Amino acid sequence: MLSDPKYAQLVASATWDDAMLEELEIEVQERLLVTVGGGLGSFALVDFLRIAGVEPAQIAVLTSLEVPWQTFAARADASQLGPQERLRSDSSSTIHNIWGWPGYAVSEAWTERTLRPLWKVITEPFLAEYFTPRVCNVIASLERETERIGWQAMVAPCWVELVRRRSGGGYFALARALDGGRLTAYRCRHLHLALGYPGPRVLSDAQAFRDANPGCQRVANAYEEHEHVYQAARTCAGRIVIRGSGIAASRILERLIQEREDSGATFEILHVFRHFVRAAVGPPWFRRPGRDGFAYQPFNFPRGAGGGQLRQRMLRMSSKERAELLPRIGGTTTAWRRRWQRQLERGRREKWYRAVEGELGEISAAPDGRLALLLEERGSAPERVDADFLLDATGLEDSVMRCPLLADLVTTSGATLNALGRLDVAPSFEVRALRNGPGRMYASGAATLGGALAPVDSFWGLTHAAMEITDDLADQQSCEFPGVMRSLTQWWRWARRLPP
Repeated sequence: MLSDPKYAQLVASATWDDAMLEELEIEVQERLLVTVGGGLGSFALVDFLRIAGVEPAQIAVLTSLEVPWQTFAARADASQLGPQERLRSDSSSTIHNIWGWPGYAVSEAWTERTLRPLWKVITEPFLAEYFTPRVCNVIASLERETERIGWQAMVAPCWVELVRRRSGGGYFALARALDGGRLTAYRCRHLHLALGYPGPRVLSDAQAFRDANPGCQRVANAYEEHEHVYQAARTCAGRIVIRGSGIAASRILERLIQEREDSGATFEILHVFRHFVRAAVGPPWFRRPGRDGFAYQPFNFPRGAGGGQLRQRMLRMSSKERAELLPRIGGTTTAWRRRWQRQLERGRREKWYRAVEGELGEISAAPDGRLALLLEERGSAPERVDADFLLDATGLEDSVMRCPLLADLVTTSGATLNALGRLDVAPSFEVRALRNGPGRMYASGAATLGGALAPVDSFWGLTHAAMEITDDLADQQSCEFPGVMRSLTQWWRWARRLPP
């Protein structure tokens, strides 16, 4: 079929009609709403819709994932957030529970029969660090809720190749079976995109090294599996270089130092910061502490970015104004933790941890099999640095044009981008420029940063986007508006683990 001229014409067309698919003998399935992605963004919307009265038969989840938390769990594990480690979300950011009560702190206190989580919530941040949930508790909660709402009955395992507007209104999603076989077109009135990040960000120097040295595992990414680095570190007497200043970099530092202490290894850690933070940063009305290279903030964005005055201010802003504000209130930050602060202080004192401001100019293989790095430290002449491993913790790829499906949506269907280069969405998370008759196309997650909501890729942000989308669908009589009485009865069913 790929070589069929009619298929090429289908791909090139911005709008499809039913006859085009019939001519190619592509099976068509009908749904009220299709969500593409199948991760936490899709889960959050489907959870809201089920609570708002939409039946499973009206929803299709097009995904290659086995469970909605699969990507989240894999990236958490790779960035050294094991099952018992704590995330960067507060107690009320319960993606499995749209009401936020009971929160993660109450659930943990009940499960573990301890008042410590409640004490942290009551006294944070003055007498205790912010309470944040454990990875295992979040996943267990998600597992219970997916079973309750009948998630698997809505899932269609596949790869989505194209999304197009339908002549007369609504949309088509063209999906291929996971085995590479038959194509199926899902015809729907409304379509939702929640594709997350395209993947780990691999800088050009790291990619050049990988291309020149295939199979070499000495350059690793924080969001890819790299347990071999920690295994080798236990007997390492050389140097390990870390690049990055966010939460992943701080967690990798903690793991490396723990391995050093437990094994008695003598390796050095060289930490390269592109922007070295020496003092508090941020606008006058919101300044966050900073020192030793890191900017400290409990969460990705201040809590006020999700509601209150800051939220109202962002709703009134233009796209350009938001693009200027978001890096100032968010940007690259990490959470302050007493444990690893003590570790770093000891490393600086004993001189096996060194932090520098600068960039790596070139990465090559040394004759002895190690790495030869060209370090361009700010204010100093470039110098060669030998290292056993380079760990890149420079974040995830955030360009929508790196995602083939979204890139095609922009180039072929006419989706517009905001001032940050992400999908331009309305406050209801409708993708501007792609409304089609009674149909609406929505998006949530990282691809929508720069809209009226700042923390779009957090648990809270995904839940808030799902709420806005559900409210918009209720205005179009596509589902029930979850008012007070329905909300109360549905919470009672949730608490008893009964289907919506």
